[in-house]
Amino acid sequence: MIDFRKLDKLIHEKGRLAIMTLLAARTEWRFQDLKAELEMSDGNLITHLRTLYKAGYVSMTKEIEKRPQTKYALTEAGRKAFQDYLSVLEQILDAGKS
Repeated sequence: MIDFRKLDKLIHEKGRLAIMTLLAARTEWRFQDLKAELEMSDGNLITHLRTLYKAGYVSMTKEIEKRPQTKYALTEAGRKAFQDYLSVLEQILDAGKS
């Protein structure tokens, strides 16, 4: 039996799921690149990133080169939470196929 309670509610929201998916695919993403890829407003994206950051799933690095840039990456805890989330989704998909 699938334990649906194991679906991480923080990740399950579609905006945060999209962010986590992109961060899992690369070492890090610049804020502007995430914004362009996800087609989110600044406010919407920063709200989701702040939620993930407070949960310990995402790290943030601010760099000042020619102009300030903020980069985001999955933390070890974030990567594990995402893998656990995907595992539950795989169980759901397998059950739906039978």
